[in-house]
Amino acid sequence: MLNIILCGAPGSGKGTQSDKIVEKYGLTHLSTGELMRSEVASGSELGKLIFSYTGRGLLVPDEVTLRMLEAYIETLPADTKGLVFDGFPRTENQAVELEKLMERRGDKTALLLDIHVPEQEVITRLLERGKVSGRADDNLETIKERLVVYHRQTEPVASHYKALAKYEAVDGMGAIDQIFHRIEQVLDKIYA
Repeated sequence: MLNIILCGAPGSGKGTQSDKIVEKYGLTHLSTGELMRSEVASGSELGKLIFSYTGRGLLVPDEVTLRMLEAYIETLPADTKGLVFDGFPRTENQAVELEKLMERRGDKTALLLDIHVPEQEVITRLLERGKVSGRADDNLETIKERLVVYHRQTEPVASHYKALAKYEAVDGMGAIDQIFHRIEQVLDKIYA
């Protein structure tokens, strides 16, 4: 399996580009947020454990998240081509643990695609998304806090993958298809 991690600030277009990667390359989209919501809705023991954190507004500990990811990956069909990780890893510790999980499975993380968008553009995009979608967290105060958390916790993930020579920066400015074309240029080298 070839696995891709999409990284970038909130509003950089990770979700949009993830959908396009999944469609073109036949990979499976893996969103930890969606998995957690599904697990909680199932009423499983793991779901109850996850809710014991999320229900109180707390972050789910890395070991619980990794257990959930491993359980999900085990359910994938044998012919799964690979995964697009969206929203994970968010910290360097999660990146280290993800690499260990992949090694235990005999899989590898192909690379981290880091979608670069200037901060003012990210703010503009998220404010616009908030107007269209009505998402309560797309307001200026929350966006600024999310960016602080991103710079503090998630940017080191990029450094981790740079050190492993599994990193590619992608210019996230322009039309959706222009950005995807840049991503294709990177991925086509891997999938060629």
